[in-house]
Amino acid sequence: MKNSYLIATCLALALPTLSMTMDAEAAGKGQRGSRGELVHRIVMKWGGHVQEAYRANVGEWASDMGPVFAKANLDTLRRAAEAPSFDAMNEAFVANTQSSSRAQNTLMSDSGQGSVKTLGEIANDLVFVPITPCRIADTRLAGGQIAANTVRGFDVTAVTSYSFQGGAANNCGGAGSVGSFAAAALNFTVVTPSTAGYITAFPFLGTQPVAATVNYAAGDIVGNYAVVKLDQGASANELSVYSFAQTHLVIDIVGYYINPQITPLDCVDTSVVSVSVASGATSNAVANACPGTYTQTATNCESTTWQMPFVFFKGGVCSAQNNSAGTATLRASRTCCRIPGR
Repeated sequence: MKNSYLIATCLALALPTLSMTMDAEAAGKGQRGSRGELVHRIVMKWGGHVQEAYRANVGEWASDMGPVFAKANLDTLRRAAEAPSFDAMNEAFVANTQSSSRAQNTLMSDSGQGSVKTLGEIANDLVFVPITPCRIADTRLAGGQIAANTVRGFDVTAVTSYSFQGGAANNCGGAGSVGSFAAAALNFTVVTPSTAGYITAFPFLGTQPVAATVNYAAGDIVGNYAVVKLDQGASANELSVYSFAQTHLVIDIVGYYINPQITPLDCVDTSVVSVSVASGATSNAVANACPGTYTQTATNCESTTWQMPFVFFKGGVCSAQNNSAGTATLRASRTCCRIPGR
């Protein structure tokens, strides 16, 4: 009775999380659902066996098995729930994945590697590249004053020399050679406008916003810093500037924002550590540590017989009991990942 109470207490903590993870709709209604019910049956059926035979914590075992339960289809879960032995329950999850005579346990990883996320969100997570301030436009040298209540376009990207619009006779420290980029960090200077007013900078041919970029009085020489989104279409120009009054305008670039490069994690597996396990014995295989700049994402365990179920697999440690008639091999490694360049 005491063991049953302990198992029930552990499962009361572990199973709600498992059931909600695997049957979210039913869990949202306060029910386990068909998937959650099958998981409950499996863990209740074999929890005592795990505790008594392997001295393992039932709650930890149930939680560690969560990814396996979540990936299994309902037919597999039913076979596992109806299995007459612990080994048969294990084999129910791997029967459809065995591809060679060498048995490899698929209940072996405490963290999956199949859904590594890429870094960066193209539309919003822009990367800033600072440069030495450089002039890209000066209407006093090219183009003349911007007429009152008009819009003028300026070329910002894919430029080898900005001299055609009064700027530097080069690509401004590489800004013009990186190709299209999403936004620019710019200093705008209004020079001797005819009357009081303002300028507004915005993407080329885009909708002019209400906000002003620089407010000025007649005859002013006044500037302001702004980050302006650029048009990334096929047009030669990427930037539009509206002026309320007739004025000269100087534009200096101090940096730009590029779209992030979608980069997968850099992952490696450590070399395999092998341990011989005598018949009837339980042993641990401790995987080699990850390289210095990598972080462990999974523990990988492998056995040479289906009669050696895993007791524990986490933190680079694989523990198994050999129930076969002869000596078997237990193997362990770690999957280690890092952000490229770190």
